[in-house]
Amino acid sequence: MRIFDQINPLNLNRRQRELWMLALTVILILAVAIALLMYPTAFSNDLTVSGATKRKLFFGFCALSVLLLGYLLDRQIVIDQLRQRVAEVHQQVVEIRHQASVDVLASLPGFDFFRDCLAMEHRRAACTHLPLSLLLVGLTPSPQLPDKDERDTAFGDAANALTRKLRPEDSIYYFPASAFAIVLPGAGTESAYRISTRLSEGLRDASGASTRFLFDVHLINYPENACSAREMVDAARSLLSGESLEAQEVEAW
Repeated sequence: MRIFDQINPLNLNRRQRELWMLALTVILILAVAIALLMYPTAFSNDLTVSGATKRKLFFGFCALSVLLLGYLLDRQIVIDQLRQRVAEVHQQVVEIRHQASVDVLASLPGFDFFRDCLAMEHRRAACTHLPLSLLLVGLTPSPQLPDKDERDTAFGDAANALTRKLRPEDSIYYFPASAFAIVLPGAGTESAYRISTRLSEGLRDASGASTRFLFDVHLINYPENACSAREMVDAARSLLSGESLEAQEVEAW
């Protein structure tokens, strides 16, 4: 139901001014009417208004009262419509955010790419006598996120936070449903710890005040913790829980 005009947020300021002007006019008329009624009592003099003037004042006041009620009803309808639009926009934002998070997770390479990249980077590190580090990030969703869509959104935000904190030469891989592997070429233990600290800060921001997920970051370094790519994979397998990987990935390990 639209009484006066199309419900348009751009007209809210104008309608608000008109409503205030009408309300103040009605209040002024009521104040004048009460003063006229109290005049004989206050000053012991009769003040009479009769004839056409009295009828004009009566009908004018009735018209203003009806107009005020109409404006108030119109504003209430506008508020209800805007609340509905805000709810619809909020739902659209939630759906878009969820889809973006799902797309981010789907775009990350999985275990096969991780295994090939780790083997290649290990051969390069062995030939150049440079260190190689592997960061494993395990995520645990909060019990307050029973819905899969909410978990995917939270993990997508975590993936975005990790990606923003990485160096150009680093690579990140996602193991459904709750683990990331990050290969850090040329990063020694000290450098890897600094990167790990930076990633932890990003994950805390992505988790938010409601703590949508908990996380653990583990570091495996070549040659300090492992002497081969296979040993790094075995160490990663021992650190990650079985729930962090799909069945075929566990068998591949």
